[in-house]
Amino acid sequence: MRADSVIMLEVFLKGMIIGIGASIPLGPIGVLCIQKTLSKGRWAGFFTGLGASISDTFYATISLLGFFFIEGFIDDHKSWVLLIGGLVIILIGIKVYMTNPVKQIKQKKAAGSRISDMFESLAMTITNPGSIFLIFAMLAAVRLDFSVFPEDVASRAVRIALVAIFAGSALWWFFLSTIINLFRKRFRLKQLIIINKISGIVIAALGVISFGEGLFLIFKQYFL
Repeated sequence: MRADSVIMLEVFLKGMIIGIGASIPLGPIGVLCIQKTLSKGRWAGFFTGLGASISDTFYATISLLGFFFIEGFIDDHKSWVLLIGGLVIILIGIKVYMTNPVKQIKQKKAAGSRISDMFESLAMTITNPGSIFLIFAMLAAVRLDFSVFPEDVASRAVRIALVAIFAGSALWWFFLSTIINLFRKRFRLKQLIIINKISGIVIAALGVISFGEGLFLIFKQYFL
C-alpha cells in the first residue's frame, strides 16, 4: 500500500475539488456574495461565502456517513453509481449554465457585521439540502472511496476530506470576493452571466467524465 502521506494528500486534493465544485455554481449565495462584496468590500463577501462553506461541510459529513452506510452497494454497483452520479452532475451543470444570475439579485442595504453576513448565508444554505446531492455525486465522480483503506486510516482520511472540502469551498469564496473587489468600480452585473456559464460547463464536464467512465464499465461488463 502507498505511504499514508501520499494517500492523505490524494484524499485532501480530492476533497478540495469537491469543496470548490460544490461552491462554484452562482446560485443565490454566489449572487449574495458578489452583492456584499460590491456594497461592503471583500471581507463582507468572503464571510458571506464562509457561511455556505460551513453548510457544505455539514452536508458533506452527512454524505460521507451515507457513503459508508451503503459502501457495499456502491462497490457492487460502481458502474451504475458513476453513470447516475455523472448524469446528476451534468444536469446540475446544465441548470447552472441556463440560469441568469442577474435576475436572482435582490439589492439590500449594506448593513450588518461580517459575522451577521456569515450567519445570513448559513441560514439560507442550511435550509436548502439540495447541495447534498451534488456533493454525493461528486464523491463518486472523483472516486473518493474510503472502503479501500484500513479502518484506522479510513477514519483519518474522512477527517482530512472534511477539512479539505471546507478549505476548498472557503478558497473559492476568497477567490471570488477578491476578484470582484479588485474590479468593483468597473464591474457590471451582466458579467455574472459569463461566469455562470463557465461554471456550468466545468460542472457538466465533471459529470461527463463520470458518466463516460460508468458507461464504459457497463459496456465492458455486458458486451466484452
